[in-house]
Amino acid sequence: MPRFKTPDYGLKMIPVDFDRQVIAGSFEHALCHLVDHEIDLSGLAARYRNDAAGAPAFSPAVLLKIVLLGYSRGLVSSRAIAAACRDNVLFMAVSGDSAPHFTTIAGFVSELGDEVAKLFAQVLMICDRQGLIGRELFAIDGVKLPANAAKAKSGTRADFAREADKMEAAVKRMMASHAAADASGTDAEATRAARTVARLKAEAAKIRAWLADHPDERRSAKGKERLSNRTDNESAKMATGKGVVQGYTGVATVDAKAQIVVDAQAHGTGSEQELLLPAVEASAPFRVPDTVVCADAGYHSEANLKALAEGGIEAYVCDNDYRRRDARYAGQGRHKAKPDPLWDKRTVEKKTRCFRPADFTLAADGSHCVCPAGKRLYSNGSNCTFNGYAAMKFRGAERDCVPCRLRQQCLRKPDTTKTRQVAFFLGKRSLEPSYTDRMKCRIDSDRGKRMIAARFATVEPVFGNLRNNKRLHRFTLRGRTKVDGQWKLYCLMHNIEKLAHHGYAQ
Repeated sequence: MPRFKTPDYGLKMIPVDFDRQVIAGSFEHALCHLVDHEIDLSGLAARYRNDAAGAPAFSPAVLLKIVLLGYSRGLVSSRAIAAACRDNVLFMAVSGDSAPHFTTIAGFVSELGDEVAKLFAQVLMICDRQGLIGRELFAIDGVKLPANAAKAKSGTRADFAREADKMEAAVKRMMASHAAADASGTDAEATRAARTVARLKAEAAKIRAWLADHPDERRSAKGKERLSNRTDNESAKMATGKGVVQGYTGVATVDAKAQIVVDAQAHGTGSEQELLLPAVEASAPFRVPDTVVCADAGYHSEANLKALAEGGIEAYVCDNDYRRRDARYAGQGRHKAKPDPLWDKRTVEKKTRCFRPADFTLAADGSHCVCPAGKRLYSNGSNCTFNGYAAMKFRGAERDCVPCRLRQQCLRKPDTTKTRQVAFFLGKRSLEPSYTDRMKCRIDSDRGKRMIAARFATVEPVFGNLRNNKRLHRFTLRGRTKVDGQWKLYCLMHNIEKLAHHGYAQ
């Protein structure tokens, strides 16, 4: 039987040379060289006012190093980073054996503000100097992440007012009930009731104070009403592939050559259409006339395409139906029919499909159409326009629709809708092709297909690195300014990692 030396994993007292722990070519080596020799931190240093009085503070260079090192190791919370500074030799070496309290780390990250953008720009210039920005293709995409906000506390101001009214009414009922109750009740019951009344009063007072501090509803760029949130009013309730979250959309503009993030923004909205132009504008200093901008279908709108065309920007922005027109995706239907192995596997009851316009028969003279039940629908608009398409509208009579035996199959809401309406589209009304039509032609071309494939390969690995490798599953701060700073820090860390992989400071 072979014999082996027994490893000893017990406690050891050994001398450690911190300089030898930071190995050339590693992320921490590139990070330390950047912070110590390249990045200007005078803006952060100017915030301290302890020249003549006060205790010595931790250097912003040290705090920036350990925060970015923690992010690169998948440590998101300030408590985990502070613990690593006490227990991990590499963190000790990078921080110079500093052990800041987690509140110091959290305060540093939350108070960075506009300085994060300056740091991001400096690192970006170094990436450009190293030749890592090709300027051939900029891919734009976003990821929706939960925020440090309660989804249950979202709603309109009217919703909050009704909630406060209910709480105050409940308090009045409880107080009246106990005032009229017999003194035979136990002390425990009285104590519990008093705590409940106090809790409801405090919660109602908080809602009233919030309503007083926020007299206006949140609105989108188009002026539409947007839900507010009492814990973080700049966050938004947004739908994701795994449900609805209360959070922010982190948008990244990534260069195709080395996957360098040239711009990073966080916005409190789930509507990606209004985020395309700000990202394009922010990346303008790094674009050249031949730079191509590519984005997915979430950013597609006629207004966005018009603005890009008028700005002379070569862009490829997908529409929702581009895969249906591409022969490469012809077999995607069978994959969509498969259950998602990472999601709910319970059988979902299918809703009854309502009759579609194809189920109605249009008369040859266009005066009426006949429904599946054999009843006539009469014209109520023979020359209508919907999104640039000419159409004919028809509507059924109440005498036919109300007693019809096929109401459940014909109407989505048979309990509230009396009659069925149907429209037949006759084609494009305008002879001038829209910007959407022009973009469809570009997307369907051979070059367009290559650009769409290149977009996937450019921006998706960045999100995969940040979300899976670095464990960025949620933002830990509140307020758009702070969340935007944290998103920029993560993208900054990603760029430094790219610098290290390409031999920076070796």
